[in-house]
Amino acid sequence: MAITSAIVLFFVIWFMVLFVVLPIGVRTQGDENDVVPGTLPGSPVNFRIRRTFAIVTLISTVLFVIIAGIILSGVLRISELGWI
Repeated sequence: MAITSAIVLFFVIWFMVLFVVLPIGVRTQGDENDVVPGTLPGSPVNFRIRRTFAIVTLISTVLFVIIAGIILSGVLRISELGWI
C-alpha cells in the first residue's frame, strides 16, 4: 500500500467514524427546555468538538491499523470476496 493510499484510507475511515460518533451523547436545546430565540430546538447545548475529534481519531487509528494490517498481510484478497 502506497503512502497516498494509506492517507486516503485513514481519512475515509475518520469521516465515517465522525458521522457515527457525532450524535452520541448530544443534548439539544429542546431536551433542556432552554431554546435560544432564533435557533432550532434541535441545536446542541454544549457541543465539545475537541473531545469528539479526539474520540474519532482514537477509534479511527485503531480501525486503520486493523484494516491496513489485513490489507498488507494478504489474508483477504479482493478475488476471494467473489466480486470478480
